[in-house]
Amino acid sequence: MKSDNAATTSYDGFTDEERGAMKERAKELKKSTRSPRAAKADGEIDLLAKIAEMPEADRVLAEQIHAIVKAAAPDLTSKLWYGMPAYAKDGKVVCFFQSAAKFKARYATLGFNDPANLDEGTMWPTAFALTRLTADDEAFIAALVKRAAS
Repeated sequence: MKSDNAATTSYDGFTDEERGAMKERAKELKKSTRSPRAAKADGEIDLLAKIAEMPEADRVLAEQIHAIVKAAAPDLTSKLWYGMPAYAKDGKVVCFFQSAAKFKARYATLGFNDPANLDEGTMWPTAFALTRLTADDEAFIAALVKRAAS
């Protein structure tokens, strides 16, 4: 039996971008069944290829983030996560870069997941909007990534 409210509310479901991200994640999971050594090498290649596909503004930021992460936390493994450049520790994504174009957003995002060692007090940020990076921003991100990966 349908409720009276059914005619006034609708569910649009997932956006095309969200469906695309889920399809990319399914491919990533299928690909991850290979040996850890092959997955690590392919992860870096896949990540760099994904960055190269980005529109210029996102690509510049993603390249900067990649360089910062690799320098600050070289033990993190590069991989794709829902089609986004990501960096993992023990197979779990610590941080990721979401391009503005990915979900047609106003800005790119540097995000941190639960495995990131950033807990401080009762509240802390888990994502940062990025439009461009200054030297101070790069130093801040490097410190965050180093702490997150510790």
